[in-house]
Order: sequence, then C-alpha cells, then structure tokens
Amino acid sequence: MLVDGEQYFDTFIRACERAERLILILAWDFDSRMVLRYDDANKPLESLGDFLNRLCHEKPKLRIRILDWDFPMVYGTDREYSTIFGLNWKPHRHIDFRFDDTHPIAGSHHQKIVAIDDKVAFAGGLDLTNKRWDSPKHSPDDPRRTFEDKPYPPFHDAMIAVDDEAAKQLADIFRKRWGDATGKTIPPVRTPGDPWPDELKVEISNVQVSIACTQPAANGKEKMHHIEALYLDMIARARRYIYIENQYFTSDKVGKALEARLGDPDGPEIVVVTRLLSHGWLEEKTMHVLRARLVRQLRAADKHGKFHAFFPHVEGLCEGTCLDLHSKVMVVDDEWMRIGSSNISNRSMGVDTECDVTVEAAGRPEVQAAIRAYRDRLLAEHSGVEVEHLVAHLESAGSIAAAVGPIGTPGRHLGKLEAPEISEAMLAAAAIGDMEKPISFDVLVQSFASDDPAPVARGRAPWLMIGAVALVLGALALLWRYSPLADMVTADSAVAWAQGLSAYWWAPLVVVLAYTPASLVMFPRWLITLAAVFAFGPWEGFGYAMAGALTSGAVGYFAGRMINRNTVRRIAGPRMNRLNAFLQQRGLMAVTLVRLVPIAPFIVVNVVMGAMRIRLRHFLLGTLFGMLPGTLAATVLSSQIAAMLAKSGQVNYAIVGAAILAIAALAYGGHRMLGRARA
Repeated sequence: MLVDGEQYFDTFIRACERAERLILILAWDFDSRMVLRYDDANKPLESLGDFLNRLCHEKPKLRIRILDWDFPMVYGTDREYSTIFGLNWKPHRHIDFRFDDTHPIAGSHHQKIVAIDDKVAFAGGLDLTNKRWDSPKHSPDDPRRTFEDKPYPPFHDAMIAVDDEAAKQLADIFRKRWGDATGKTIPPVRTPGDPWPDELKVEISNVQVSIACTQPAANGKEKMHHIEALYLDMIARARRYIYIENQYFTSDKVGKALEARLGDPDGPEIVVVTRLLSHGWLEEKTMHVLRARLVRQLRAADKHGKFHAFFPHVEGLCEGTCLDLHSKVMVVDDEWMRIGSSNISNRSMGVDTECDVTVEAAGRPEVQAAIRAYRDRLLAEHSGVEVEHLVAHLESAGSIAAAVGPIGTPGRHLGKLEAPEISEAMLAAAAIGDMEKPISFDVLVQSFASDDPAPVARGRAPWLMIGAVALVLGALALLWRYSPLADMVTADSAVAWAQGLSAYWWAPLVVVLAYTPASLVMFPRWLITLAAVFAFGPWEGFGYAMAGALTSGAVGYFAGRMINRNTVRRIAGPRMNRLNAFLQQRGLMAVTLVRLVPIAPFIVVNVVMGAMRIRLRHFLLGTLFGMLPGTLAATVLSSQIAAMLAKSGQVNYAIVGAAILAIAALAYGGHRMLGRARA
C-alpha cells in the first residue's frame, strides 16, 4: 500500500528500472514535465519524460505504451500539449503515446493504472502528472512542492501495488482500452526477471484480490457497474466500522445505503474523511453543494451517533487552499481494503471509466492486521501523530471518531466538516455536474432527429468542413495556451481592455463575433458578456450578448446543414426516435426548452440541430426565447462584477444573489418542463 506521491513515484521509478520488455501507463492525465523525485538538497533529479526516454535508450528491447484521456479544451490550461503538437517533450521512438476518445459526451477516462512486464501493476488515484508530488508530512512550505516555479497546496493520495495474476488482469484492462482507442493489439510478454522493487515491503501475500470497474454503455461497449455494486455490498456487510477517505462524497446510492445502516442501533460506525474546499467556482457550485446535502442527510438520519465527517487540517496554508485530499480508499471491519480511482460520486458509478482494487482478508488474522495497520497509518497522518500514539488512543477510546478528536495538534488534525443548508434550486442546478448516466451521442441526436428526408451532401464538402473546424480549434487552443495572451488575460488587463474598447466604432461587431470562436473552444461565453457590460453598460451589453449567441448558434446550425443527416445517423447509431414526435409537433417549444437545460456543449447542440434539419425559424426563435432569461440574469450578474472590478460602483449583493438564484431556477425549471414535455 503506497501513500502519497513521494513513496509512489519513487517506487514507480524503481519498478520501471527493473522492466525488461513492456511498461503500460493508463491515465486521466499525463505530464512529461513533472518531477519524479528530488535529491537531499531538494533539487529536482529528473522529469518523467526524461526518465522514460532514458529507460528506452538504456533498454533497446523495452517498449512503453501510454494511453491518456482525450480531454476537452476547457482542461487545456492545466495540461501539457507537447504530446500532441511536439512543442516540448519528444518521446523516444519506442514510446507510443495515444489519446483515448472512446468516452460518452461529458464523460472521462478516469482509470490510473501502470503495469510492468505483466508481472507488477499499480492502481489507485495518482496520475503521473503535475501538482501530485508530496510527502506524508504535507508541510505548508515544502520547497519541493512546486510546478513551473509556482507552489501548489499539499496533496494526498493512495495507490496499491500487486503482482502475479492481479497484475496481469490490470495489464489486460489497459490492452482492452488500447485496442478500443487505437485498433491495435499488444501481445503478452514473458520475462525471466521480477520488476517488484527490493525496497518495497510486501505487506500482504497469498490473498484474494477483486478488480472492480465502471464502464459506461457507450460506443458499443458493455456496461460495467462493478464499482457501485461493490460499494453497496461492502456497506451492507459492515458490522463494526466503515472508513471512507475520498475526494468527493456525493453519490445518491451510496448515501442511501449509508443512511439505511445508520437506522440500525447495532450498525457500524461510519467515518468519512474528505477535503475541505473545492477546486474552482464550478466545483464549488456543484460537487461542494451536493456533498453538503449528503452530509446533512446522513447527520439527520444518525439517531445513534454513528456518523462522523472530517477534513484534514494543515495550519499555515494560503487563504482559499487546503490539503488536497485526492485519495479513493475504503476500509471495512479490518476485512476489506479498497484502493482505486473511483470517487464516491454519481459520475464514478456510471459515467466515467474507473478501476478499484480490493483485498479481502477472508478471516485471516495476519491480513486483518495489515488492513487495520493501513487504516491507522492514514488516520495518524491526517492527525499529525505517530501511528503508535493513534493506536493507543483507539484502544482506550473504543471508536475511531472518539480517538482522533483529541489527539491532533493546532497544526495538523481532523476537523469536523461543516455542511451548510442549500436551497432546492441550487441543488437542482448542482446536479448537472454529477450525472448518474452518460450523455451518449446517439441519444443527443435522437433529441433533434427529424423524419424529413435529408439532401445528400456533395463530394467531400462535409469532411473538408470538419477538417477546417479541427484546424481552427487547434490554432485557437495553441493561441490561448502558448501565446502572450496567457499572461495578458488578467482581471486588471480585462478592465483596461474593456474601458478602451468602447471608444472604437467596430467594437460592438468584435464583441458579437467573439462568441463564435469562444463556443468552438468552449471558452466561457459569460466572460465576453462581462466585457461587453463593462464596456457598453448593461443594456447594450445584453443586446450584444444575445446577438453574439444567435450568430454563434447560426454558424453551428449551418455547419450542421452541410453534413448529410444519414452520415450523422450512421455515426450515432440506430436508436434515434425517442423524441421525434415531440420535436415534429412542438419544434419551437422543444428548442426553447433544450436551450434552458444545458444538456451538451452549445456548439454540439447547434451542429446537431442543423444536421437534423430543425426548421431555421424554430431554431432561431427557440434559441432567442430559451437563452433570453439566462442571458438577462448573466447580464445583471456581470454588471455587479464589473462594478466590483472597476472599484467604482457599489456591489448590491441582493441583486447578485437574485441573479444566481434565477440562473439556478431556470436550470431546475427547464429540466422539469422538458421532462413533462417528453413524457
């Protein structure tokens, strides 16, 4: 069992240095620039990319295959583009780096697996990427915890190392994913050596191991819900305690299973450890909100004092940061120990690909002792004490929560997680961020399908158009990521730019046209609205925002008209008739409702509606009516933000709150209306 990046990355290096034929890396993210380890003077020793290239240079028979999630552009600022465009890292010719795009819309490939020579494998929550290295001390000012000369907060995660048949099965998960993504096969390898590092202590041996996966039923793949089933089984089987350590805590089904156990007076103690804060405003308004609801729900159901939710506190961190607890661990009754990639969220149960490894003691005392020692190691780390000190308190206190409460220090301890009350409208809006089922392309096309015959596209026009769009996307992404614009786009520069913009006669045209490339790269359109409001005032800004949205929508619509609908049908699959009658009878109403509910990226909806030959007047009027309330609320909110940035106006927090509630209410109301209309 490997805890935190320092131990895992050092073990990864030692295992890879013993590799003979094959290293397989399956990732949600991969960054060749990350530093794997440091010397005694805290100086970086070697980056990941240099290390892998060196291995291939030293071992001519070694082959490395890397499969990374084909992430959307919105993640671009935190990720490395070099593997696509060759700007930084140049992989050795024996390294094959590929992206996997075989996920449903709004889904991701979240598995983190490394397999070496089909004999040793690692699985868990740690990717080989930036801002992951840290030691168990999680010191607030550790000089090694930097990326590109910028410090980042403490980071906590966990991995498990396995060998023999378990390692082979994890390697086969990679092979299946590689075949789906590339159409190529990777034959098994046989080597005389053993990649297990001599320095890595074997903590459990000759034990049963379960490998559980989530795989959505998309692109012809078989649905797998092992992750969810195993969570529910472990909760149902628990008798003494359930220890959960997870980045998220929002799953409806897991919450109901825990709630059922809390109703039992002889049920297990339930201890949840999660991080205090969220990553960014979007996560704060979605996952953070849903977590607060679940914690409040469980505390209300806790009639016997068995439920406890904590966060690991580290004193001395910058304001707005916390220890980034990223692990996905569950320990039950010293009998089951689970380490993997799955969050306790709806997404991990059915939308994203996941992989967890669980060890079962089967009543063997030595395995139970190892599992209990692992749990105690985690609790001691979060409490800032030695393991022996924690164990002594556990023996005298009689429960986990009673033991960890008094033993911490002001610098390190487990604090009680607060759960503020959340409005129903906010909860409805937040639910969009944690879907239980994927949005597949065939269902999306179903929503806009028409039975009218489509004209046949001529020649290569559709493919030329698609290629041109791809080139534009790449160019814009490069410009946004690597040009001086990356440093220019700040709050102060935006204010100065907006103030100067209004002086030019062509400024309104620029604002209107800016919405189209913004929608292509999924750049937040509300930032353009903010600039328009700041430059021209709320009413003119509102008008330009609506004009820009309609222009952008029309561009996508007519691009879709250039694609043969039968081509879209072949891509999407045969199931395309669920909403046909509804759209044919109430086309304008359907478009309006879909605009109220953001079921897919704006540009995708536009192109699909065009490809499905939705009537132009229905498309334009539905877009206008559907986006009118939300754009108005966003304009009001932008006017208040503009006043705050300019430091020249009084922010009316009542108006800000009303605008946010209006946007949430629109999402909630639109969802309800669309559901009734489809029924």
